[in-house]
Amino acid sequence: MAPTMSARALVCVSVGGGGLTNGPSKPHVAIPTSAYPDKRNMIALRTPVSLRHLVVAGGQRKRCIGGDRKRGRAQRRHFTGALESLWRHSPHPRCSPAPAAAAAARRQSNSSWQPPVLENTAFEEYYKEQQIVHEEEWDAFMSVLRKPLPATFRINASCRFLGDICSKLENDFRRSLECEVSDEYGEDFISPLTWYPGNLAWRLNFSRKQLRKTEALESFHEFLKHESEVGNITRQEAVSMVPPLFLNVQPDHHILDMCAAPGSKTFQLLEMIHQSKEPGLLPRALVIANDFKAQRCDLLIHNTKRMCTANLIVTNHDAQNFPSCSLAKDHSETDKDHHKPQRLEFDRVLCDVPCSGDGTIRKSHDMWRKWNSSMGNEFHLLQVNIAMRGIALLKVGGRMVYSTCSMNPIENEAVVAELLRRSGNSIELLDVSKELPELVRRPGLSTWKVNDRGSWCQTHEDVSHDRKNVILPSMFPSSKSMHEGFSRNFKIKEMSNVNCDTGGVSTSISTQSSVYTSNSVGSKSPLSRCMRIVPHDQDGGAFFIAVIHKLSPLNESQMTEVGKTEHPLSTTKTVGLQEQYQPEITTPVKKMMHQHGIISEVHGDNKLPVEQKKLSVDNQTSKHNNLIEVKMETDDVKYSQTKSGDISHRTKKLDCQYKWKGIDPVLFFEDDAVIKNIVSFFGIEETFSLEGCLVTRSTDNARRIYYISKSVQEILELNVQIGELIKIASVGVKMFERHRSKDGCSCAYRLSYEGLSLLFPYMRKRILYASPVDFQQLLQCRTINFAHFTDARFGEEASSLMPGCCVVVLREGHQDADSVAMDPSTIAIVCWRGKSTMNVLVSPPDRKELLEYRFGFKEFKVENEKPNKDINGLDEGN
Repeated sequence: MAPTMSARALVCVSVGGGGLTNGPSKPHVAIPTSAYPDKRNMIALRTPVSLRHLVVAGGQRKRCIGGDRKRGRAQRRHFTGALESLWRHSPHPRCSPAPAAAAAARRQSNSSWQPPVLENTAFEEYYKEQQIVHEEEWDAFMSVLRKPLPATFRINASCRFLGDICSKLENDFRRSLECEVSDEYGEDFISPLTWYPGNLAWRLNFSRKQLRKTEALESFHEFLKHESEVGNITRQEAVSMVPPLFLNVQPDHHILDMCAAPGSKTFQLLEMIHQSKEPGLLPRALVIANDFKAQRCDLLIHNTKRMCTANLIVTNHDAQNFPSCSLAKDHSETDKDHHKPQRLEFDRVLCDVPCSGDGTIRKSHDMWRKWNSSMGNEFHLLQVNIAMRGIALLKVGGRMVYSTCSMNPIENEAVVAELLRRSGNSIELLDVSKELPELVRRPGLSTWKVNDRGSWCQTHEDVSHDRKNVILPSMFPSSKSMHEGFSRNFKIKEMSNVNCDTGGVSTSISTQSSVYTSNSVGSKSPLSRCMRIVPHDQDGGAFFIAVIHKLSPLNESQMTEVGKTEHPLSTTKTVGLQEQYQPEITTPVKKMMHQHGIISEVHGDNKLPVEQKKLSVDNQTSKHNNLIEVKMETDDVKYSQTKSGDISHRTKKLDCQYKWKGIDPVLFFEDDAVIKNIVSFFGIEETFSLEGCLVTRSTDNARRIYYISKSVQEILELNVQIGELIKIASVGVKMFERHRSKDGCSCAYRLSYEGLSLLFPYMRKRILYASPVDFQQLLQCRTINFAHFTDARFGEEASSLMPGCCVVVLREGHQDADSVAMDPSTIAIVCWRGKSTMNVLVSPPDRKELLEYRFGFKEFKVENEKPNKDINGLDEGN
């Protein structure tokens, strides 16, 4: 007779199912836990003990999921949280300790773990053949590649406590840790990078993993995490800091970062433009940071948010199809304003393209396993197209930096050589050998080979016939142009009689460009001006950098060359390969918009429609199988525009029919009543103009209002005129936020701490001056009753202030109000004057920063901090 199993020893498993469902019933089987002795306690612990619990769990899922519909991320999190809450609060049987066998198995599993194998024969053979280093250096080169990459970070040159941070590094950590870890990591275990300007970049003699695991470095690790969180430092690989330095950024430059995520180089560019600004003024420069994947744009926004800048626009476009924003000739001539841009061009372009990434092999150990010679070949054409797009968007006289974290000449010198061939005399390769003299770099290669499935090819003629459409002529150091190579295998329709805008593109049209010849690249292209950074020179990663100067506009044949050249691999296959090696690259932008009265992209060889013939064509971009042109009828989106060209606020119809799916529109905030109320409430001076500089992402009842600089405002207005061709993911710095307080505040908006540094010098109302003791008490306690302030006068001033948002300033000595407001070193925080308390509206990391650098607090921890109830309207407050 079979033994009887208790109800608790049975586990219901859905056959073919993934958990509890409320759809059609599915067969279940009962499995005794004795079949899985090592899992018995875990199953008993996490299994509901009654049918009622199962029903409740199913109901939770039904409310979260809604039938058999596909679950979203938020829904999955809600459902998981509901079940975990159910299990946490359900009565559990007493569970015995884990069986000894299971514990022994875990110990055996841990002891059997082996570090990754840092070997790849194909990798070594490939780069030996390419001769990227001399033969006598090879052993040293490979030895360094197998060592952990030293951790590096950069100090924000425009941060408020720059001197304190540098002093802390020099005096506290460098000296105190010297005796603790110098024996293991060497004497210079922490030192500045000599080639980085101002000693703002630092290098550690241990990897990021060692930094996390070493007990003696725990305090230093916590320091790096906190300073990174508040934006005072950026943890970044040393060689990744190099490309922005060669851009030679000036205070009035418009800069495009084409492939910006995760944002360390973008942050570096923002540091440069803010460091060069005049005191008390916003810089005229702006940065447009672009990335193709929406998820990576979120990461980019998160990392650049720490800068609190009004001079940044984050866009979400395929870099090789970044839109051309230009007004049509007839429109620009009638409504021309010399103070506003008529087209979107850039003084500087950072083209840090997606690549195979084998230069990061010291920190990406998985690269040893997955590396193969075809990886670089598959990225080559994408890199060429992105770089050509960058050149097209670059102003004449501007500078573009092309860079990769790859050692492969197919992704580096071959791409630069093709750019020079396509662009002819319109660009030149700059010699920057005298810039950053302490940075050890090597000249670019003049010769290299192409490997196809294990076979080496010197020229394109050596490639087998069935592979000629995969291994491109442009990959070789001595070859005909890509255009000529394709014309032998594909029918490419010649394009002529195209009306071209003269801005940035020459009108001289020649369908057969004279620059595409079969001359040797080694004799014609000065590729030695490129820079190669190899790991064993300065114990870092590998990087490639080329600095390009634009001499004249590209002519039409050069521009259409990009649109005609199409990789013979299908788009789907190419994209799949890109996703495999570089997750940030996905399918191209699927929708491009065009509208009457604007210039839009033209894909492939499609002829212009009749109604578009009066418009100028700024550029030809790559044609993809999955590109879809979406025409926007003029009735769908209406703009109110006067004869003088002034743009009024967009109508509600535009708000409802915004064309970029998944991204909220950028709307100019023009509610005069609200703006006047804000100005009056906070006493904002007229010199700080809010007109045209406030935007929101809400179609009605704006919850957050962002402030933008004048240069960003001009770009947004241009974008409105051309029909929202630019897909904007983020813009500006948060300045005001709607509150829901019931304290009777006469202003519906409060200040945001992120934008306080911009607004405070121009505020004349709602300002309180606190002594160091009371200011410190506010930072520590966050909420203080008026009667509990040390300075009774300050408490009386706070209690006499009308309820609502205010600014509390740290007053030191006998400073007057005007000198405090204009002093850039002034410390001020945003607070909320409640019924009987003063509440600080500053995040814990920012409060910790102020306490540490101003009051010398070493430890400040906030756990389970509840939100200010006075502000979010959850109750009446104090």
